Amino acid sequence: MSVTGVRRAVRESVSGLPSAFWWLWTSTLVNRLGAFVATFMALYLTLDRGYSASYAGLVVALHGLGGVISSLVAGVMTDRLGRRPTLLVAQTATALSVALLGFVHHPVAIAGVAFLVGMAANASRPAVQAMMADIVRPEDRIRAFSLNYWAINLGFAISSVGAGFIAEVSYLAGFLIEAGMTLVCAVLVFIKLPESRPEKQPAGPDGAEDAVSLGTVLRDGRYMGVVGLSFLIALVFQQGYLGLPVAMGEAGFTPADFGMAIAVNGVLIVVLQLPVTRFIEHRDPRRLLIASSLLAGYGFGLTAFAGSVGVFALTVCVWTLAEIVNAPTQTGLVVRLSPVHGRGRYQGMYTMSWAVASLVAPLMSGFVIDRWGAAWLWGTCAVVGTVAGLGYGLLMRGLPDGTGAERTERTERTERAERTERTERTERTERVRQPVDTVKRSADAATRTVPESSAS
Repeated sequence: MSVTGVRRAVRESVSGLPSAFWWLWTSTLVNRLGAFVATFMALYLTLDRGYSASYAGLVVALHGLGGVISSLVAGVMTDRLGRRPTLLVAQTATALSVALLGFVHHPVAIAGVAFLVGMAANASRPAVQAMMADIVRPEDRIRAFSLNYWAINLGFAISSVGAGFIAEVSYLAGFLIEAGMTLVCAVLVFIKLPESRPEKQPAGPDGAEDAVSLGTVLRDGRYMGVVGLSFLIALVFQQGYLGLPVAMGEAGFTPADFGMAIAVNGVLIVVLQLPVTRFIEHRDPRRLLIASSLLAGYGFGLTAFAGSVGVFALTVCVWTLAEIVNAPTQTGLVVRLSPVHGRGRYQGMYTMSWAVASLVAPLMSGFVIDRWGAAWLWGTCAVVGTVAGLGYGLLMRGLPDGTGAERTERTERTERAERTERTERTERTERVRQPVDTVKRSADAATRTVPESSAS
């Protein structure tokens, strides 16, 4: 492709999105550039603090448990308090707890603060996704979610390299840098992003409001099916960072070998996310989710046959392509199925599925590898991916175009347009009527005056 073609492709990928989205995107990028705790927690506890691997695993699990709990709480806050206050509270709390983690030394204190870090860090996700859905037009959301996912991976790729060098000097410096950059995100959100929560609808004819609660989410069968499938897909993708390093280590490969193989994931996402998004943007999400689920499952399944770093890297290429397609498409489906005034709760439930997967995946990989061997883990991934693909095929069968939030938004836009048109029509009528009334009043006054003059 020529330079002109590349420029045109980039312009088409980023054009048409509101400025508020780009501030939110910048906040996401800065936040991921400062990521340190999630990446180096286990190394910090084992190498720097000298704790056992079992203790490190417990702390990482508590970090994930905090994310599970905060997903639902943050979803409710996002709908009740608003997107902006939730983001401000979550990011400020993340900055403070991350900084505190660098100074505590007692095992119980470290575990407790790690739990708080997990809660605070995960609390911003429902608000970010809900705000993104609020400010971006439905037809641009897949592209917007892809750009945001691209920022997450670009920031993670850069921070992983930089944080590795920082960790060699001082883990405390890494914690403080992450705290500072997260605080920058909080300030950025407060200054640049207005509240985007849609106004509540007036009560209906029967005087009742169409309220959305967590019970509403749980009773939404199709949506909870999607949440369950996202959990399965998350289990599969997590193995790239949990099962893969363990399996490569048992096969005699070094950490550097794993680093070379997994680096392919970040590089491909940064390079391919935008062009692939342009290709899939207006395609059938049902087929995309089925294909990406199968590709993820069998991509990891192929790892059972890998015997060199090159082949491992090739399998990473396969499931990374699935990740590139699945992430924005699945997020778009979540928004599509969410009512406008319940986006926070719906996004919180979706976020929780990934948080729960981050808890279950380490147990799954460790149990399967220890009991039956790595080949069984990769075979299980293939089965899980197949089940997820079939599930998407069944759940999305007969799904009408523009359900949930999109249909409500179109209705609201139509009603707003009709109200605006009625108001303008009334104003035009009033402007026309005022001169006529003035003329009539003048004529009436003249009519009353003439007889009086004649009589005199």
